[in-house]
Amino acid sequence: MLDANSSNILRSLIRGYYSNARDIAPKSVEKREFGFGDFENKIAFRHASFKDPPSLQKYLVSNAPAYVSYSSAHYELPEARPMENKKMIGAELVFDLDASDLHLACQKEHGTDWVCENCLDSVKRETIRLIEDFLIPDFGFSKGELEVNFSGNRGYHVHVYNDGVFHAGSVERKEISSYISATDLEPRSIFPTLGIRGLQLKGPKPTDMGWGGKFARAFISRLNTGIGSLTELGIDRPLASKLVRRRTEIILGISTGNWDKVEIPKKAEFWSKVISGVVIKQSDSIDRNVTNDPNHLIRLQNSIHGSTGLIAKKFSLSEIDRFDPMNDAIAFGNEPMKVNVTAPKFHMGGEEFGPFDNSTAELPTYAAAYLLLKGKGTMK
Repeated sequence: MLDANSSNILRSLIRGYYSNARDIAPKSVEKREFGFGDFENKIAFRHASFKDPPSLQKYLVSNAPAYVSYSSAHYELPEARPMENKKMIGAELVFDLDASDLHLACQKEHGTDWVCENCLDSVKRETIRLIEDFLIPDFGFSKGELEVNFSGNRGYHVHVYNDGVFHAGSVERKEISSYISATDLEPRSIFPTLGIRGLQLKGPKPTDMGWGGKFARAFISRLNTGIGSLTELGIDRPLASKLVRRRTEIILGISTGNWDKVEIPKKAEFWSKVISGVVIKQSDSIDRNVTNDPNHLIRLQNSIHGSTGLIAKKFSLSEIDRFDPMNDAIAFGNEPMKVNVTAPKFHMGGEEFGPFDNSTAELPTYAAAYLLLKGKGTMK
């Protein structure tokens, strides 16, 4: 918990950011519900609304909230309570990806509260995969209908502005998240002849659309990566070694839809396990509760995240590959600030800091604020 002095200094920094911020208000701001938080609670209260962008910015400057959230839904009466009295008009489709949901090996060392470069790189790859493997090819959304922003902490948010999904209810949204997460994926939907005696095992080609093609491409990638990549799917090492030795022949068979080239015993049991191993990665990458619930409040784009002092920065799809939140989402200046810190090594603003072991350090304001809000330091 922040002490009063640290809290006052950080609120002053946040107020300064909002005084000069641009592009804060979302589209149709007057139809949105807003929620605000302090340093202890991400949403301390909600059901607020604003008639226009200047009134929202005036509130942010006056109150300097640690967290700002808003509804992906549009309402006739965004301030009304209970929820049904708001009279929802429709809602954008939103995806929330967070590194803490990816079960990364690095998190065993630093936990899920801290975020390392591998965490940020991994969740960005999952965000790109969501867009390029699902939203554009499978659902037919155009790049112009998609917006991406850094969450401000451990991940990314993808907003879909499409008339077809704007009026979709929670049932339809659940179908979308279930498809992406492969929640109800049946082995027979990948291999129609699986378990039928005397028939060739027909399966997807890598050029196929949908989960079949994704599975074929993923399995080929595992074959080309090597034995260790296959054992991660639960394939025992001797069989994995055999498959890698015969991978040229196997890949040729898969390219024509003939999966009998993968000669293994107990095919139904084997492929069911492998399918589960391939799809489990995607099932962990999106927060389905956020996607399913059109009434959910999400971090306001370009607002400050109260756990890091970073901006929930919005950027174009063309920038995602080179976007680096620890450089591109910095909100505060580089004036020196003394803090007592215990923290791992990290990179920020093009500089390397730490590691620190209960030591006093003079850091740029943005780095000091980051450590204070992460609970890794105290003011001197």
